Amino acid sequence: MRRVLVILPVLAVLAAALPALARDPAPGAYLEKVSGGRIDWDAGVVTASGLGVPPRGSHGAAEARAMAARAATVVARRNLLEVIKGVQVDSTTTVENFMVVSDTVVNEVSGFLQNSVVQATSYLSDGAVEVTVAVPLRGALAGVIIPPAVPFAPRRPESSAPSAAVPPATPSAPAPAPAAAAPAAAAPATGLVVDAKGLGARPAMTPRILDQSGREVFGSAMVSREFAIQQGMAGYAKDPSAATANPRVAGHPLVVKAVAVSGPASADLVIADADAERVRQAAAAAKFLEKCRVMIVLD
Repeated sequence: MRRVLVILPVLAVLAAALPALARDPAPGAYLEKVSGGRIDWDAGVVTASGLGVPPRGSHGAAEARAMAARAATVVARRNLLEVIKGVQVDSTTTVENFMVVSDTVVNEVSGFLQNSVVQATSYLSDGAVEVTVAVPLRGALAGVIIPPAVPFAPRRPESSAPSAAVPPATPSAPAPAPAAAAPAAAAPATGLVVDAKGLGARPAMTPRILDQSGREVFGSAMVSREFAIQQGMAGYAKDPSAATANPRVAGHPLVVKAVAVSGPASADLVIADADAERVRQAAAAAKFLEKCRVMIVLD
């Protein structure tokens, strides 16, 4: 019974993520291809494929294909685990680094992958079967593989602005002459796009953006753990136009160019000090960084 109680929440999480798992990659999405699978860093979905062949002595074509499909699913999930292990959590560590030191992480990740969704099944002319499985990288799985030691900001409850007090009634006075129209204020920024093309930068689950002095412009300490786990701290695209049009930042995003990368895995980005100040000022007014409205453009 205990095993059932552990698996049912996993199945519920995967069922809720089915629309994201089933969709094709968005135009311009950043796909990291690795041996046996790939990571869609826009949708936050990891997929892997496996091939199975009919065993000797099977009784009939239907049984042969069913057994080949089961074998392919086992191989696909094994490949999915290898893909997940290589995911960069930050610029210094991968998922595998955390699995090595925590049996709990190993068991929970294995539970998710053993119940990963079969995304596609292809029956080949020679009787072999290819199966593709998928699992969401965000949500509950992210909560398992992002270690508690990562410094996230406290969760701030949504609150409505207090209503203004109603002033006491005063005798009416002649209306003042209309003032000259003030110039329209610039639209508030709806997000941040960092163009890191040409720098060899890599995606990560918890990237940082730094200024040239090494001070953090954006990082996990600025967002709540719940928000980062559910939404992902940043989205990735392969060209600037796809990034600026992405729903994460769409509207009037602030666009800056990265000047360097930082960290062993080149997952942290450095922007010019002048751009860092622009980002800080815009984010203070529009609060887009704490909502993870960040897109990063990679090669």
